[in-house]
Amino acid sequence: MTELEKIDVLRARLGIGYREAKEALDEAGGDVIKALIKAEEKYGRTRDEMTARIKEWARRGGRSRLRVKKGDKTVMEIPAVVGAAGVLGTLASSQLAVLGLVGLLTAMTRNYTLEIDEGEPTAHAVEEKGRRATRPPI
Repeated sequence: MTELEKIDVLRARLGIGYREAKEALDEAGGDVIKALIKAEEKYGRTRDEMTARIKEWARRGGRSRLRVKKGDKTVMEIPAVVGAAGVLGTLASSQLAVLGLVGLLTAMTRNYTLEIDEGEPTAHAVEEKGRRATRPPI
């Protein structure tokens, strides 16, 4: 197996970049199994922590809602996560950005308002350095 094939194996199994895979392979003296173990210890935790943070953000974001209102009447209500995805979409595409701007200007001229409802505030118990603490959701 060539060095590039070994690096590709590490990247595919661990979801890491070429640099990280090359460093792990060099540290393991070219042994793919040892490199997998070392890289999993080093980078696996980071990926698991990032996944946990994303899940927590999605859980908290699931309570928040965006409401488009005209006067006292709610015209549309969507989860804040969907709204955030829409904003990211408009940043990725100039056509969507123009469409979003036209929609925003139309809404402003017709007296629509946007409300952000963060849901019911509740206290969450979290473990912090061996002691219990409560904090409100963000």
